Amino acid sequence: MSQTVFYQSSLPRAGSTLLQNILAQNPLIHSTPTSGMIDLMLGTRIGYNGNKEAKAGDKEMCKEGFYAYCREGFKGYIKNLTDKPYILDKNRAWGSYYSLLSNINPNPKILFMVRDLRAVFASMEKKFRENPDYDDGLLDNSKLRNITTYQRVQTWASGHPIGYAMEKLNQSILDKTAHNFLFIKYEDLCTDPIPQLKSIYDYLGIEYFEHNLSHIPQVTIEDDTVHGIYGDHTIRNTLKMLPQDYEQVLGKTTSDWIYSTYKSYFDLFGYSK
Repeated sequence: MSQTVFYQSSLPRAGSTLLQNILAQNPLIHSTPTSGMIDLMLGTRIGYNGNKEAKAGDKEMCKEGFYAYCREGFKGYIKNLTDKPYILDKNRAWGSYYSLLSNINPNPKILFMVRDLRAVFASMEKKFRENPDYDDGLLDNSKLRNITTYQRVQTWASGHPIGYAMEKLNQSILDKTAHNFLFIKYEDLCTDPIPQLKSIYDYLGIEYFEHNLSHIPQVTIEDDTVHGIYGDHTIRNTLKMLPQDYEQVLGKTTSDWIYSTYKSYFDLFGYSK
């Protein structure tokens, strides 16, 4: 049986795990938790670029050999995972490697969940507040570093996970590889899911499946101790929109800072102030 891999490369705290589990209701789709398959590709690229023999020999043959090696490696990897015909592999980095991926898997289909960034930052801040016993080195009282919500938002905006994801998304938009993605707004998925799901099936080119959105079993399992407090991958089993409480969590000043800093993002995806 032939198997087709699709990819999910969403923003953090934007419903990516929820989408994986919704689509996993389809008996033809195997949805992964956060996957390491991309790292096998990137690790192979490191070896290929550092290989003196490849540099000394027929460079074009070695390049095609690298792509073929990754192509067959992907096939072996997914065959070991499942015998289902469709695999939805989730990793935030897929979108930023679209050009490389397309040489291995031509015309790759990439789902990309987005969300009001104020809600994304608020979700991070909530996780911080819910875990006062956890110290990951973010706070530094002696240097007055990250001791306020505003400071923490700026830190997340300039590093992992949000800053990294936004820089990669902005680059994909600039180089137009993002034109090949299917963007799904978290808010639309929660409030009007059927059109969003139908657009996903149309984009993937597979027959639509009627999903049960009042009961969504969690089939993707992750050890969240590996990801830390911000990597909570436990879903709610019923699809519904949570209150938009980012201004209460972050404060108006910080919420307005996020909006002005990322105004092009808010405009592109139709989020209002």
